[in-house]
Amino acid sequence: MQIIGPDALVFGVDDVAACAQFLADYGLTPVGVTEAGGRFEAEDGTAVVIAAADDPALPPPLGTASLLRKTVYGVQDAAALAAIAEELGRDREVTRLADGSIEAHDDMGFLLGFQVTVRRPLQARGEAANVPGAAARAVNAVAVSEDTVHRPLTLSHVVYFVPDEARATAFYTERLGFKCTDRLEGAGPFLRPAGTLDHHTLFLIQTPPFMKGIEHFTFHMNGPTAVMQAGYRLVAKGYQSFWGPGRHKMGSNWFWYFNSPLATHIEYDADMDQHDDSWTARAAPLGADASQAFLFQSRDKWAPGGPPPGAGGPR
Repeated sequence: MQIIGPDALVFGVDDVAACAQFLADYGLTPVGVTEAGGRFEAEDGTAVVIAAADDPALPPPLGTASLLRKTVYGVQDAAALAAIAEELGRDREVTRLADGSIEAHDDMGFLLGFQVTVRRPLQARGEAANVPGAAARAVNAVAVSEDTVHRPLTLSHVVYFVPDEARATAFYTERLGFKCTDRLEGAGPFLRPAGTLDHHTLFLIQTPPFMKGIEHFTFHMNGPTAVMQAGYRLVAKGYQSFWGPGRHKMGSNWFWYFNSPLATHIEYDADMDQHDDSWTARAAPLGADASQAFLFQSRDKWAPGGPPPGAGGPR
């Protein structure tokens, strides 16, 4: 089952205009967006789709405060799609949609879609870093500019709050072929499907039932400078930073999380580890020390100020 990763996340939102503005400010490109909602795409065509919560075309809500209605996974080809339909059809209803995709619920009640992936080949280049004795950038090429446009490249991963982590994990590993790359004990596993080497496209966190839903999602950027500069610009537009910037231990990805009007956190990330089936999963107890290698905190004042000595007296 060559599942690549999430192609799209579908939300039923309370304020379409606020969510549309946020997603555009985050850096996604509006595609077919109207006052009723629409699609916001990354560079490769992966996307967030929003509509008003009472839109009858949306799937039903989860029954909690979560606004997520559907997670759409991209698969490698029609053969993978047929294999998923056959596997899930053994014990649950699988619906075939007019666009050729299929959908079914996982064991926690999340609606999943599966389609031959919409991902377009990327032309992006990773961030280059000069080090002593090994220059990666051309001479006289500067690394940062206030005018640089940083766009989300591809939908990276989604994180679910689930009431039964063990059962949820079994569904994705035993039924859909996901692999556990690492585990935070007391929370849950980082999961990688067969069609990608990314450390994870799904992370499950054990919570009480009333919290069931999406905790955050993120798009990959082309490097840490893109994470930092895009996040800095988002804060300057008035949005609230939730966690970061910093760098995770498990996955090694740079991160910066923000509050959003989609009732979930949204992250920028970059430089995630990649693993194959020879990797041995690690485990660590849940806590800040296991989650982050380092974390930055902003300061309004980072250097001494005042007039030159003798010009205006001591300060």
